[in-house]
Amino acid sequence: GWVDVPLTQTGIDEAIAGGRTLADIQIDEVHTSTLIRAQMTAMLALSQHNSGKTPVIQYVDSGDTMSENEGKMVAWSQLHQDADDSNILPVYVSWKLNERMYGDLQGMNKQETRDKFGAEQVKIWRRSFDTPPPNGESLELTAARTIPYLESVLLPAYDSGKNLFVAAHGNSLRSIIMHLEGLSKEEVLELEVPTGVPMVYENREGSWKRIMG
Repeated sequence: GWVDVPLTQTGIDEAIAGGRTLADIQIDEVHTSTLIRAQMTAMLALSQHNSGKTPVIQYVDSGDTMSENEGKMVAWSQLHQDADDSNILPVYVSWKLNERMYGDLQGMNKQETRDKFGAEQVKIWRRSFDTPPPNGESLELTAARTIPYLESVLLPAYDSGKNLFVAAHGNSLRSIIMHLEGLSKEEVLELEVPTGVPMVYENREGSWKRIMG
């Protein structure tokens, strides 16, 4: 969910191991969520990359009212964009890549949710494509924000010749994979996205193929 907890030691080890797998693959842009565990995963994996580039979070002026510190971060980011950026690896952060929002279930473990709502109802929420928990998101609602980000940001960057590294979460990645592979809502519910295992996709003649993971 959106509870912003850091990686466990197991997660740290998995991120480093996954980074070693990607060490020789060209990466031109990084995209991650606003949650610290995804950002930690990205940075730990990139620490193993052989390019020697420095990952730098890119702050974009959205036009909204910003605090003084936010304004300074935007100015600093733009300063780097104007300079020689051959050793900079841009990292873009978006809430649209966040994990599925579990609403009233957030912060509760599986047994606590069963005790409060009943095992059958919890099973429906967890395994249904379009039934959200109270004040939360279904996988369908998660896809309603991840797929537009894929289509408006990720795919245009890929089409321009860039290799992208996306560090996100089980359900946000499942919804993206569903779109790339053309999975049905029944098929995506059976899709497992293991932690710490890089999945590499390539577009071949208009069709997306998983070539790793």
